[in-house]
Order: sequence, then C-alpha cells, then structure tokens
Amino acid sequence: MFHKSTFLMLSLFTLLLAACAAPAAPVTEPPAAADEASTPAAAEEMGKIQVATTVSPIANIVANIGGDLIEVTGIVPEGTNSHTFEPAPSDALTIVAADLIIVNGLDLEEPTINLAEANKRDGVEIIFLGNNTVSPEEYVFDFSFPIEAGSPNPHLWMNPLYALRYAELTKDALSELDPANAETYAANYAAFEERINALDVAIQETINTIPEENRRLLTYHDSFAYFAPRYGLTVIGAIQPSDFSEPSAREVADLITQLREEEIPAIFGSEVFPSPVLDQIAADAGSIFIDTLSDDDLPGDPGAPNHSYFGMMVDNVVTMTRALGGDPSVIEGFDTSNVN
Repeated sequence: MFHKSTFLMLSLFTLLLAACAAPAAPVTEPPAAADEASTPAAAEEMGKIQVATTVSPIANIVANIGGDLIEVTGIVPEGTNSHTFEPAPSDALTIVAADLIIVNGLDLEEPTINLAEANKRDGVEIIFLGNNTVSPEEYVFDFSFPIEAGSPNPHLWMNPLYALRYAELTKDALSELDPANAETYAANYAAFEERINALDVAIQETINTIPEENRRLLTYHDSFAYFAPRYGLTVIGAIQPSDFSEPSAREVADLITQLREEEIPAIFGSEVFPSPVLDQIAADAGSIFIDTLSDDDLPGDPGAPNHSYFGMMVDNVVTMTRALGGDPSVIEGFDTSNVN
C-alpha cells in the first residue's frame, strides 16, 4: 500500500556525491526526508504516487492509467537511443523517490534496471511489461535482434493490443499499491481500452488502402516486428546491424539490390538513428527515403494534443501509408489526445 511517508528526496550534497560515484553503485544510506511543507511544489505533490519508468511511450501509457493520482518520470530522454542509453548517477534520485518502477524489459533497458535494482527502496516493485505480455515462444528475432544474440525484439508497444496489455499491467500494479483508488484506475483503463480498440480499427482500415504489392517495410531499425503482422505488412529487412553500427559496404550493396529487385517504393528511418548511408541507398535503388518514423519519441511538444502514444502511432501510419501509395486521410482525423 502507498504511504505518504515514502515520498523521499535526496539532498543536493548526496546528489553531488552520487555524480562522482560509479553508475551502478547503490545508495547505501537512505536520504533524509525533505520537509514536506517547505515549498508549495512539495505540498502540491503530497499524496501522489511516484512512478519511475523508461521510454516515453511507456511513460505516456502509465500516465494515462494513473491520471492525476500519480507523478510519472521517464528516465530515458525523448529522442534518445533507448538500446544504448546509460542512465546518469543522478538518476538514482528518481529511483529512490519511486513508489513503483515500470520498465519494458526484454533486455531493452538493462543499465537502467541495474540502477533501479541497486537503489530502489525495500518493498518497491519493478514491473516488467514485455516479459508479462508475450511468452518466449512469441518472441521475434530479426536482423537487428538475431536469435544468436539472445535478446528478442523488445518493441512490443508498437502493436496497440500489446500496448493495451501494458496498460492493464499498469492498472493492476497501481491498484495493488493504492487499492483505495482502484476504481479510478479501472475507469482510466476502460477509456484507454476504448481508444486503443478504435486505433486498431483505424490502422487496419488505413493500411488496407496501400496497394497490396507495396505492403512491405524496410526500415533502418527493426521497430515494427510486432506491428507489421497485425496489419498485413511484411518486414523485409532492416539497415542497422545488430550491434547498432553502420552497415558494411557489402550490406549496403545487398540492400540496394534487394530494393531494386523487389521494387520497394520507400525506405524508412528515424531521427533517433541518423545514418549517412540512407540517402545513398534510396537514391541508388530508385526509392525515396523518409526519416520520420518513431518507436520511442512522441510527436509535438509536451502538452500538445498529439504528444501521446496515440499521436506517435497515427504519425507513423500516416507517414508509411502516404509513402507506400495508400490514403492516409482515413486515420488523419483520429483523436490523438490522452484519455488522461
């Protein structure tokens, strides 16, 4: 159960010392509790459950379920490569203050999880969303996440129905921690579920407008492994190797040949994964290159109606549908605002 007395803060002196320590070093002494009435901000936050999470789509899903009852902090900054992100020692401040920690799992955020396990307070639970959404038999291994490397593709949230499962797990965790507000979390989940189901239908109707021969994706990073099968798209490859380096000259040549032979009209990249070879590959293959797909960067500015999980998914579908010869107007009017 959530207790207000667990709302802890590190002193500035402790934080400065942590910045000089090794990243995985635990906080061995609990920080002194801040004077809860010392500032208006502290007084305003009294009673809110502090939730630490990682990438922005997950943080947004959690915020939709918790609403005004929780305060969510995403440790991985937007626009950052979540696979290679290393948390700063000062992120221990977020971990120590957290009443609940929610991560994707499936080896996506290992440095952050290590920091959380070393610094979380006794009794604070870490919820692994991905590991509790699909079984090992359902894992997808691909070009960016080969089976020999041992880690499955972790981008489950790109399938809206898996995002809904993430929301359900969040609802259950918050209800267990704060049973007095379980009905509110359930109502928030119901609103999220309704919007997700509508999104699922809108995505399918939009993808159906793409000529069947064009329903193929070649992306820079393998982010759509769980999205594509849901909507009848085929992922034919990825440009970024599994070690997140640039592709070799041989790999570039093979990709150009593949694009030419299969007459792929567009290849897709991301601003999070800039690559100097993408324009070359597209030009040599007679395709167009679009670098605005996203798997963990929400569109718009914080507070904007489209700065949401829904906004990210709609933007992606509009972008790929337009580039592949379909009609994006089917989904362009979808409500991308948060349900909370």
